Amino acid sequence: MELPTIDHEARRASYRRLRDDLLEIRARIADVTATADSPDGLISATVAGRGELTELHLDPRLFRSPDSKALAASILDTIRDAVDDSREQITEITREYLPPGAPGRNVPRPPAGGRARPSVGGGESRGNGRRIQ
Repeated sequence: MELPTIDHEARRASYRRLRDDLLEIRARIADVTATADSPDGLISATVAGRGELTELHLDPRLFRSPDSKALAASILDTIRDAVDDSREQITEITREYLPPGAPGRNVPRPPAGGRARPSVGGGESRGNGRRIQ
């Protein structure tokens, strides 16, 4: 039985391409930021690619309401929206490198919009005010 021949140069070239692709992916992920705004526009949260909170803006009008639980919930929801956006961006960056059948490989991006959630001022607000940088 004859052993298959290995084209060592082709294999090295393939490894170099893979290394270069991985370095590019790493750089692109490092550049990911996502910012989300609360539905009422009073809270803005920015996260880095891995979901670390890098900026939080609270409009002074927030402090007119004594409902600290609603404020905390709105802040957390806004941060979660930004983290979700950063994950979506990373999935887009890495999608073509995922093996067939891997989660996120063949899943289209969700449409713009969001779930209903309480706003700080009370009541329900539709949409999430997301923006991706």
